Amino acid sequence: MTSIDLNADLGEGMGTDEQLLEIVSSASIACGGHAGDTGTIRQVLSTCKGRGIRAGAHPGYADPARFGRFRLVLPMDQLLGQIRAQMLLIRSVADEVGTELAYVKLHGALANQTAEELAFAVGVFGTIQAMSPRMAVLALDNSEQVRAAKAVGLPLIREAYADRAYTAGGMLVSRSEAGAVIDEEKAVIARCVRLAQRGEIVAIDGTVLASSARSICLHGDTPGAVDLARAVRLALESEGVTIAAQEPEDAAA
Repeated sequence: MTSIDLNADLGEGMGTDEQLLEIVSSASIACGGHAGDTGTIRQVLSTCKGRGIRAGAHPGYADPARFGRFRLVLPMDQLLGQIRAQMLLIRSVADEVGTELAYVKLHGALANQTAEELAFAVGVFGTIQAMSPRMAVLALDNSEQVRAAKAVGLPLIREAYADRAYTAGGMLVSRSEAGAVIDEEKAVIARCVRLAQRGEIVAIDGTVLASSARSICLHGDTPGAVDLARAVRLALESEGVTIAAQEPEDAAA
């Protein structure tokens, strides 16, 4: 039977966390960079523990005014310090709550930069590996994130996006470009079902991309996010697809 993970970025102040946690199987939790604080982290982690939802860290550039969606130019050691601080914060709250952090997923501009720049991604993931050697990376499939995770020895969960357009090269279309965000429900559902059943994503120019992603991101800050996420889950289940957290690939695979 086909199965796939549904993940959402949570703890970002959108007011939809509780509802999305009734739908998804994994939760990527903002940990004080682009959004989030001790209170929001604790709330989401506690709900994940109670409902058996896989929890992960969602660090980004420490730039809440712009929601972590702009690349900051700063020394690498300063950036890595930001990431360490966010990881230490969420890990300390997870220890307090008594739950495990299963993976890390980078946010916004930090995610896009690591998807495009291998050396940069190796530096970021190397820092995470030094802190948590067994933590998986939720990585954009067919990107430099995948290669970097393997290079530093972190387990891997390949991800695709339900509501974001792709370039013919397999990267996400910049949010500054028209059509970058897909908000038409039927279109989002169709791409999720096609990915789950056929391992394909159609790029913005019509190119058909092969994908091994087994986790689909449903953005919590998309207008109508809860209704859209619920519709996606119902559509997948009606096609015989089971919604469940997926086991990571071994780094050596």
